[in-house]
Amino acid sequence: MPLTDVSVRNATPREKAYRLADAGGLYLEVSPSGGKYWRLKYRFGGKEKRLALGVYPEVSLAEARKRRAAARERLGAGVDPGEDKKAAKRAARLSALHTFESAARAWLEERRSVVDHAQHVKTQARLQADAFPWLATRPIAEIDAPEILAVLRRVDQRGARYTAHRLRSEISRVFRFAIKEGLVKSDPARDLIGAIPPAQTQHFASITEPERVGAMLRAFDAFTGTFPVRCALTLAPMLFVRPGELRKARWREFDLDRGEWRYLVTKTNTEHLVPLATQAVATLRELHALTGSGDFVFPGARDRKRPMSDAAINAALRRLGFDTRTEITGHGFRAMARTILHEELEQKPEAIEHQLAHAVPDLLGGAYNRTRFIKERRVMMQKWADYLDRIKLGAEVVPLRREA
Repeated sequence: MPLTDVSVRNATPREKAYRLADAGGLYLEVSPSGGKYWRLKYRFGGKEKRLALGVYPEVSLAEARKRRAAARERLGAGVDPGEDKKAAKRAARLSALHTFESAARAWLEERRSVVDHAQHVKTQARLQADAFPWLATRPIAEIDAPEILAVLRRVDQRGARYTAHRLRSEISRVFRFAIKEGLVKSDPARDLIGAIPPAQTQHFASITEPERVGAMLRAFDAFTGTFPVRCALTLAPMLFVRPGELRKARWREFDLDRGEWRYLVTKTNTEHLVPLATQAVATLRELHALTGSGDFVFPGARDRKRPMSDAAINAALRRLGFDTRTEITGHGFRAMARTILHEELEQKPEAIEHQLAHAVPDLLGGAYNRTRFIKERRVMMQKWADYLDRIKLGAEVVPLRREA
């Protein structure tokens, strides 16, 4: 019997999905959750197929029958209504993505879940500031290499050559996304590799003279900001890990009884082990009383469910009067430790590089092993913390030199 408005309205869910049939292959499928879906059963090319016609009550019985009639009309013309619907959806999607900005935002959204949040924000801001003003409304299929080069040169001419190279790479990724989606057939940005001169490498500002390091550590005692940031300032030179790794540290990664911090280095996707000197353990135990009930060792000031800002350490250094462009930066503690550990404390370069979580190829081809030199590294990290204490007190530090 054909369906009625009353029978459709009164259809109630059951333990399993069931169907209420109308005429001409139309039926209503009722799910256990109560959803009601219009479907059309038909045959095309000798195969039985299904076509979704909408959801009740947004699509009424009368409207579902109209859609059935339209689908039957396409079948009569030799057209598969299911494939026709897919083609229409695809055309609509391509139409929605036809501009550079729409394609770029779709690419950003696709990669959001696989990159760090800060990286996502920076990439989006770079495109917003340096690409969208010139390319946003342009049909992506019409953009060519000279047009992209003009965008890159505007960035390069203001002295931001490194940003220009990053922007070229990101525009290229947008085009590769567009190729995948069927919007374009080639990537014109790829042809611009080398069109902008190479950016000169700029090393992170760092202090490597023991006397100046001691003065800097004494200055840290004058910091009047929050206790977690003060602790971060204390631990940053002592542990010399990457700033992002320190600020995102989680309590579950620490074993304070064993004096160990184990975490995954996101840059290389490798496990890393940081032996903790007694001074580091003492600082962390004191901080645990304040932030130990949460996830992050250094929670954000406004939202404790997120780590502290990536600018917190540098902001603290500037607050203490240090120039983070020419004197010291959060990342500069790594260069400071590498230099002084080797030149003043005469530690093995291989042990230092492993503690920095750098790739150090050996005869067996192993690039990095988190437990390599671990006994020496434990001793080294304690010597380093003791050394920082001595120069902080202003003790005269005499470099140890082996006789030839």
